[in-house]
Amino acid sequence: MPPLDEYAVNPREIEQGVVALKKRQNRLTLLSVTTATVAIASLIGLFLHQELVYGFFGLSTEVQQLHLPVSVDANLASIGDSPDYFFSLLSWFGWLILKLFASFIGAFFVVHFLKKIRYFYVRFQSFVMKFVGWLIAFILIWGGLSYWQHDLNGDHDDAYQKAVYYDSNINDSDIAHYLVDSEDIKAPVKSYLLAQTALLHEPADLSAARPHVLRLIEAEKSDNQFDQYGFKAEQLWTMQQQVYGKALTPAAESVSTQVQQANQLTDIVQVVISIILAVSVVMSLIFFALANAIKKRSLRIEQRLN
Repeated sequence: MPPLDEYAVNPREIEQGVVALKKRQNRLTLLSVTTATVAIASLIGLFLHQELVYGFFGLSTEVQQLHLPVSVDANLASIGDSPDYFFSLLSWFGWLILKLFASFIGAFFVVHFLKKIRYFYVRFQSFVMKFVGWLIAFILIWGGLSYWQHDLNGDHDDAYQKAVYYDSNINDSDIAHYLVDSEDIKAPVKSYLLAQTALLHEPADLSAARPHVLRLIEAEKSDNQFDQYGFKAEQLWTMQQQVYGKALTPAAESVSTQVQQANQLTDIVQVVISIILAVSVVMSLIFFALANAIKKRSLRIEQRLN
């Protein structure tokens, strides 16, 4: 009969197995965090996808930027460029995803490295303290990236915001003061700029925008030079859509094909994002459950060894 030692399990092999289990747990945890981040990004995309798709076609459901027609003088032209909704929204969404991923995952790395310091190692034994540390790291990383984003666009945005800002009366804005003193700018161009200024107000000043949009509608019918002012058809559609809920003039209706295509693509993108969201949530839960099961198993083995 063979000796009993032949059937005994080497403790070193068990420890190596526990190490392998912990590595597998870490990989599954990382996959769970990654898929959860994809789920959060998909959820955000579910609310923003219409604006992104509309921006791809040069449209927007609300006025987002001040469009300056070619007929304005150099002083006004210096405060901003023609709006490119798609790239503006894409840049904003890209920064959002970057901050979300960097802050979410970076906070875990910060907690991991802090645990190498005994002071934090002792305090991070508590889940609550570990979560507080993670949350503080998340906020600090997010704030740093937000400051960097603002610093990159600060000068242009400050000049732009100063030009269109007013408290309660649109006549108090810098752009309104400039237009009052300018005799070379035609009345329809002034209405075009003031309507946008009112709609850029937070919240949108519909009562101030409505008379200027109405003057633009009347000018399109009666002014033979209307096409020469350099107005953007997409911007006219956005203003009429925001104020009246529909396009009322031929210039605004000229983008109806783009609107139809944008609506069709919006429906498709919504379905795709919904599928990604559902799959990522399910996968995140599966990875989390597997990681948790492996963690409990490795703890039981370590307790028996001890």
